[in-house]
Amino acid sequence: MIKIIKPLPGNLVFNALKDKNVIILACNPRIIPGVANGIFRAAKDADAALIMELARSECNHKVGYTGLTPATFSKFLYNANDEVKHDIWVLHADHIQIKKGTPEEIQEVKELIKEQIKAGYTSFCIDASHLFNFNGKTIEEELEPNIKATIEIGKFIQEKMRGKDFGLEVEVGEIGRKDEEGMALTKPEEAVTFIKKLKEAGINPNLIAIANGSTHGNDYDKNGNLIAQTTIDIERTKLIAKALNNNGFDVRIAQHGITGTPLDIIKNKFPHGDILKGNVATLFQNIVFDALKEHHPDLYNEMFEWVLKNHPIEGKKPDEVFGKNGKYAPKVFFDRIYAMSDECKKEIEEKSYQAATEHIDAFNSRGTASIVRKFLKKR
Repeated sequence: MIKIIKPLPGNLVFNALKDKNVIILACNPRIIPGVANGIFRAAKDADAALIMELARSECNHKVGYTGLTPATFSKFLYNANDEVKHDIWVLHADHIQIKKGTPEEIQEVKELIKEQIKAGYTSFCIDASHLFNFNGKTIEEELEPNIKATIEIGKFIQEKMRGKDFGLEVEVGEIGRKDEEGMALTKPEEAVTFIKKLKEAGINPNLIAIANGSTHGNDYDKNGNLIAQTTIDIERTKLIAKALNNNGFDVRIAQHGITGTPLDIIKNKFPHGDILKGNVATLFQNIVFDALKEHHPDLYNEMFEWVLKNHPIEGKKPDEVFGKNGKYAPKVFFDRIYAMSDECKKEIEEKSYQAATEHIDAFNSRGTASIVRKFLKKR
């Protein structure tokens, strides 16, 4: 019989660690076999707090592009952790995106959140950053559609959680958006205005995601070669954190799009503590695809060709197309991927363990689970 080790409320973990100069590893396992076990093992061995998450597009009540629903995602994680028994972890709904803000979309998001709560989620990221009034004459006017949607969904989560603790992340800048000057970066005054209006409405986030130069997924140069990500604007990130603090807002930054960022930059340059949550996603997908290519080449080749046919990118080389859009394959090839050989799964687990451990170390996150345990005992 499986003894479920339930995830902790995100706000308790964030509050325990917000002043410890650490970053909590937030892992996105789009494909579960091997990956989840390796990550949970790494967190337990390092005594590190852990967040497991998937975004709305990846995992929703109508099945996201991972082939998972909140219920199946939760079940797979519980089963994986039953073998490891790591106690300090959070189940986070990443990027609950609102792109249009229509009543129909808002209702769809509310239905998803009800399913996430039913599945045991303990933390939520409301992402209405796509809603931006480009004709606004003030920062507040520009952010008004985002503020309005975030408040409505935030109050809905409060209502449905019925007084229980939960973590809350909000997003003020669309990750990876570009303008005529390049990457569109969040301004400190935008973050301050956003949090101020949310708090006035009774919404109190633990975390804010900003646009600071990162992108989701793998990065490629103009010739289609895979490259490291070095575009995160660390000084802008520090300015935003300082502005929030100077205005009395006890909100930390969630850093999205870390895959590909050199570990030495993370360890030596990232403002640990200002950034409290660090999202790593595509790295683990890459590990799975590399293992499938070695152990199940026929399946890998079918996935590769399917992506090129169904999700092409004009003018890009096949490897770059698959590197960017291979994420759409797991849903279509779900049963065959999840039936991978034990050898394949073992390789994935060991490489996921290594990758998670390396990021835990770069995040200065060893021992954070013990800090959380002590915090919980004092409550």
